[in-house]
Amino acid sequence: MALPLLVLFIFYSGPRLFNGLVCLVTFLALLELYGMSLPLERRSEGRMAAVAGAAMILIFPTAQGILVPGGLILLFFFFGLLFLFRYRNLKTVSQHLALLLFGFLYLSLPLGHLSLLRNLPMGREWVFLTILIIMAGDTAAYFIGSSIGRHRLYPAISPKKSVEGAIGGLAGSLGGAFLAKWVFLPSLDFMDALILGLVVGSFGQLGDLFESMLKRGCGVKDSGAIIPGHGGILDRLDSLLFAFPPVFYYAILVFPKEGI
Repeated sequence: MALPLLVLFIFYSGPRLFNGLVCLVTFLALLELYGMSLPLERRSEGRMAAVAGAAMILIFPTAQGILVPGGLILLFFFFGLLFLFRYRNLKTVSQHLALLLFGFLYLSLPLGHLSLLRNLPMGREWVFLTILIIMAGDTAAYFIGSSIGRHRLYPAISPKKSVEGAIGGLAGSLGGAFLAKWVFLPSLDFMDALILGLVVGSFGQLGDLFESMLKRGCGVKDSGAIIPGHGGILDRLDSLLFAFPPVFYYAILVFPKEGI
C-alpha cells in the first residue's frame, strides 16, 4: 500500500510539497541516527541537530552555489560552540560532536540532492528512475541470494548477503534502468541505461552495507521501529542515500538541456 501512495505523491505533488516531505523524512532519519549513536545525555543536542539538518533541505532548491556550504559552515560553528560550552565529558566530547556533524553529511546532503533532482524539468522521471533501479536491484538480490546464495559477500558487516545476491542485484538494477528507458525516459540511450544501472545499482548496494556497518557499530539490529515489521526510516533509505547524488550529477552533466 505504501508504494502506490509514494508513486502517486511523487507524480502529483509540486516541488514545494515534495521538498516538505523530504524535509520531514530527513528529520525522522536524523532522529533515528542520533538515537542509536548518541548517549542519552546528548539527546537534546541530537533533537536540535535533527531540526537543523532537516531545515538544510529547505535551501537546496533555491541554493545559488554558496548557500549549501555556507549553511554547513554555520551548523558546524553553531554546534561546535554549543559543545564547547556544554562539553560535559572531555574524553567523549569530540566523538559526540563528530557523530552529530556526520548526520549532516550522511543524510542532509544526499537527501538535499533528492530535492535538487525533483526540481529538474524532468525531475519526476529522474526520481522514478532512481527508485526503480534501487527497488529492482533489492528485489533481485533478495530472491537470488536466498535461493542460490552460497558465498558470503561481507560477513563482518552483513552475514546474510551473498556474492550471488549482489550480482543478481546488479542484474535487477540493469533491468530497472532499461525498463525506465522504455517506459518513461526515452531520452536515455542504451549506454545511459547501462551506466546508470551499473553505477546506481552498485552505489545502492554500498549504501546498504554502509548503514549495516553503522548499525553494527551502534549495536542495534534496526535503526528504528517507525515502520512495523520493516525497521526504521534509515533501513528503508540506506540504498537510496548513495543513489540520489550520482543520478543528479549524471542528469545535469549528460543531459544539460533536459536535466536543468
